Amino acid sequence: VLFLPLFFLILCLAECTYLIQECLSNQYTHKSCKKVFCHPWERCVEGKCLCKLPYQCPKNGSSVCSTNGRYFPTYCHLKSYECQQPKAKFLHKGKCMSEETFSISLGHGDSNLLRVKPMNQKNYIFVCDSEWTMNEANVACKHLGFESITESASNSLHCLQITCRGLETSLAECHIEMKSRDTNLNRLRFFLCHRTCSDGEFRCVNKKCISLNKTCDGINDCGDLSDELCCRECRDNSFHCRSNICIPNKNVCNKEADCLTGEDEARILCAGFLLKDVFVSLLSFYTFFLFVKERKMIKTLLPQVHCGLTNHTLTRRKRIVGGEIARKGEFPWQVAIKETGSEGATVYCGGVYIGGCWVLTAAHCVRANRVHLYRVWVGLLHTILYDKETDTFSLNRLIIHENYNASTYENDIALLELKGFGKGECSLQQITPACIPWSDYMFKAGDRCKVSGWGLEKGYTKQYILKWGNVNLFQNCSEIYPGRFFKQMACAGTYDGSIDSCKGDSGGPLVCFDAENVAYVWGIVSWGENCGEAGHPGVYTKVASYYDWISHHVTRSLIARYNI
Repeated sequence: VLFLPLFFLILCLAECTYLIQECLSNQYTHKSCKKVFCHPWERCVEGKCLCKLPYQCPKNGSSVCSTNGRYFPTYCHLKSYECQQPKAKFLHKGKCMSEETFSISLGHGDSNLLRVKPMNQKNYIFVCDSEWTMNEANVACKHLGFESITESASNSLHCLQITCRGLETSLAECHIEMKSRDTNLNRLRFFLCHRTCSDGEFRCVNKKCISLNKTCDGINDCGDLSDELCCRECRDNSFHCRSNICIPNKNVCNKEADCLTGEDEARILCAGFLLKDVFVSLLSFYTFFLFVKERKMIKTLLPQVHCGLTNHTLTRRKRIVGGEIARKGEFPWQVAIKETGSEGATVYCGGVYIGGCWVLTAAHCVRANRVHLYRVWVGLLHTILYDKETDTFSLNRLIIHENYNASTYENDIALLELKGFGKGECSLQQITPACIPWSDYMFKAGDRCKVSGWGLEKGYTKQYILKWGNVNLFQNCSEIYPGRFFKQMACAGTYDGSIDSCKGDSGGPLVCFDAENVAYVWGIVSWGENCGEAGHPGVYTKVASYYDWISHHVTRSLIARYNI
């Protein structure tokens, strides 16, 4: 992608405005969980969707049979097995029988009509041209053991209408229903599958070539989704996710999030949509498996994490200037860190509760040999006034990132494990954890987020009540802080410096909100120059870059709302 041939560059003058070249160089596909959600039978590890073992699937669901005649207790178990053994595709719902229940083939001769033979039927049924897209074509070729297709159409009397998401491996997993052909409006679809691609304008990650005008249209023309994952904007009849992904309009408001921050299913967007459950049937004697319904059901059976919901001279030690006074329950994940023996009302650093007995903070806030001196206050608003709902915890242990550099503030992140009660559990009903982002693409420059803490005011005067302020994410601060701003850092502030973090806010959260107002801790207050100075936004540890590090220590199921 970085070294484009001349003819591609010429075509790009008209079409490449849709594409983000820097993003394309990352070779994202449907297996890249920084861009898309993994299937329920996969988990996100270091940016890739990897196969789960079958026993990690939920035990509830419909029993199914695979093409190799093997019976599985649930659809998820089969897909997990297929993930490792690709030849074992889904065949039909229920236990395996000796008779073939579903098969597809290409007709003989010049027509190459796609044919489907349902259970107990002697004859094949052809496939409708109506609503047939490259999604369905790619799935059909995967079903037949090919990689890609060229296609055309023909006429007939009756046909099957097939609708796929494009990532299925068998047509049996798609929405299929019988249609009566109405004049020439519903032609039959025929095509040729082939293993190699001719020269084209856009090279997919899987080496397939497609026309440039087929990129960023919401249709998975590549088969691996690489033509839809790096889009500055989308063409008509598709929806643009904030993470620069294009999805089909039919996927919007279908009760299943496709955009990383859920804007395709936002209540305000879907209020006017009439949502219907998928019901698929083929004649009175045959019913295809409801893949879409089953996939959605599997997701409801996976462990759920409830997080991010509210109840209503160089100064390296980061330092909220300006801002508003926080109300009770407004920032329920905010905690304060003190060191015993220090001045009574002074908050040493901030932190963010992420679930269980775990708090996230900045590495520069803590020292391993002082773990016995630290105390964490939860449910705190005012550091002087008594509040019966405030609890204090000592630490069981602290984990400082192994590559933390105190000179450059790289990897400025640490985990604190609170000392629990009884069996080691932490009873923290009065606070709610913030969600941990797993992708750098969930939020972007220009987004408005909130930073909170008990840090010094402008002029370095003390404050004793939790304050917060709105700040904007900046694209990149390497020019503002040359040689000191690194890839795993984020910067945020206001252009006039009116809102900023200050000394005492270190380790506290910078939270950003998705379409359903769920809060993700995007950054940890780290460092900056002075407090509230125009042109010098605050610098934060970018939490999404440490998702795997955090999940390794606290267990993935504690912090993962998706991709577990």
